[in-house]
Parts: sequence; C-alpha cells; structure tokens
Amino acid sequence: MLDTVLSDVPSEGVRTLTINRPSRRNALDLATYTALREALVAADHDPSVRAIVLAGAAGCFTSGNDIVDFQNATLDEESPGILFLRALTHLTKPLIAAVEGFAVGIGTTMLLHCDLVYAARGASFRLPFVPLGLCPEGASSYLLPRLAGAKQAAALLFFGEPFTAEAAREYGLVNDVTEDGEALPRAVKQAAKLARLPAEAVRTTKALLRRADAAVVQEAIGVEGERFAALRLSPEAQAAFAAFLARS
Repeated sequence: MLDTVLSDVPSEGVRTLTINRPSRRNALDLATYTALREALVAADHDPSVRAIVLAGAAGCFTSGNDIVDFQNATLDEESPGILFLRALTHLTKPLIAAVEGFAVGIGTTMLLHCDLVYAARGASFRLPFVPLGLCPEGASSYLLPRLAGAKQAAALLFFGEPFTAEAAREYGLVNDVTEDGEALPRAVKQAAKLARLPAEAVRTTKALLRRADAAVVQEAIGVEGERFAALRLSPEAQAAFAAFLARS
C-alpha cells in the first residue's frame, strides 16, 4: 500500500483508512485511487474488521480529483476513479466517513455511498463539476436528487458553490455535525458500536438498504463516467483546469 493511504486499527473490529496527501489537500491522483480501492477491498475481506472509517489527514477530507491528472486525461473505460467508486458500492461492511476541512467533487459524491457520515462544523462541501466544464460523477445525478430533492440537487450541481456541514446535514449527506477536530473520534465511536453488533445482521441490513437502488447506481456510475471522461478532453474543461492550476 502506498503511503498516500494510511491504515490503522483504533478499536477492536474497526479499520481506519486515511487519505494522506496533505501537500495537495489530499487530492486523489490515479495511484491514490488505486491504493484506496485496494485498502477498502482488503478491509472488507478481512474477517477481523467489522466496520471501516474513511478520513483525510491534516484536517482535510479531500479536495477531490488531482487536476494535474485531468490535464493528461484519456478515455479509459474503467479509470482508477471509476474502479474506486464501484468498490465503494460493493462493500459489504459498514463504511463511515469522518469529514474535516474540504470535501470537494468526489470528496462529496463518495459520501453518497457511505453508510454514515460525520462532519466537523467547519467542513466545506462543493460539487464544482459544471464550472470546470465537467458533469456529475459517482451516481450523484441519481442519488443527490433522492436525498436533497430535485431543485436543490440542480442548484448544487449546476453552480458548484460551497456549502456548509449544517447544509449537508439538511440535504441528507451528513448524519450529524461535530465540533472541529471531533469528526474522526465520533466516526470511530460509531464504528466501534457497529463492531459490537451481530456481524451478519449488520451486513444483511446494509445489503437490504441498498438493494432497490443497486442496479441503477451501477448504471449511473457507468453513464456519468463515460460523459465525464469525454468532457475532460473538451477545450472548455482543459482551459478551466489550466486556469485552476494557475491560481493554485
């Protein structure tokens, strides 16, 4: 496993996975997507693990896709990002996210596939796909309207403006808001509670909760992924990426 993904066992039955690229605000490059997917799958297959917690290092969840990769985009049918998203949807054990700081792009859409999410009061969420010349990903065009309502989902996805942890809770993305620095301890505490529950009952309940949407979520990930990959190569998107990197 690369050191861009750190693994720990803070409590019996609990595995924490931490995105660790603080110099890039934990942006997900291709190698980190692969490392994170492999770590999630390994935890899901490990009989000693009952619940998984996903977090970001240095007070930041993730600033989303590494824009440098976007400038060198190809039309790979199953990119590391898509494979990561599919792995999220296939996990059989509970996945809990602890969000501090920025949760941008896929940093927000991946939360749609987590079973529980705890966010610090100062966390900032954003879905800046359209302003970057892109379209939604991670089945967010399907799942976000179901959580937040069609009109609010349209506003979040069209304008890509930041929103707060309190707003994320109102939209159904977050279970609860903690004080800054307390999202991870809260997530670990909840994971430990899950780890003490009957494992097969927990897994079966998760599967039943997701059963009705499973097929359409997989289809949405595929369709969005194709459109997303094509748009990454467009002149509008490439110009937006160059402008973003010039400012950063």
